[in-house]
Amino acid sequence: MQPELGSQAIHAPSTPPQLVRVTESLCQNLSQFKDLMREYRKLDDSVTMRMNRNLAQFRDRDRLSSRRSVPQDEACLHFWRELVANWVNRTEIVNYCVAVVDRSMEAKRASIAGQDPKLDENKRTASSLYTDEVKRNQMHNELAVEAIIRQRSLDAFKSRCKYFEPPISDMKSRKWWDTAHAGR
Repeated sequence: MQPELGSQAIHAPSTPPQLVRVTESLCQNLSQFKDLMREYRKLDDSVTMRMNRNLAQFRDRDRLSSRRSVPQDEACLHFWRELVANWVNRTEIVNYCVAVVDRSMEAKRASIAGQDPKLDENKRTASSLYTDEVKRNQMHNELAVEAIIRQRSLDAFKSRCKYFEPPISDMKSRKWWDTAHAGR
């Protein structure tokens, strides 16, 4: 299938990633987890192109409408909300998976507590516990990656929406706005 170009590309809806039900087994498989995060981050990777598309759609809609508005402001607000929704989803996925791995580690620690460490079963459990620790550290690294990606997306957003600030009434957007500006 050929990619849409020109005005067709501008009017085509942006394709969100396929919705995936995040399960404990997905969290336990580090490569699947990283693939999922990579897929969800594609939305931030194409932020400039998507902002251009978004602004063009709002400009066209305004031209065809009888009411006059400021398409730049509407486009910025719409795109900001889309960015925040993606950030929230990814953060929830990482936090959920960290909790899954933490529970697994607690169960393994409890099963070998007070046991003879030389028993084969306890050695396997201890080895599995170490694997979970590595997995948990990798997932925590994803939070640091998220902060970097959010900052990069925010910089691109602000280059196009220089005077934008989310409405005070939109508490969720304000929280993310303040967090992003604090560099967290």
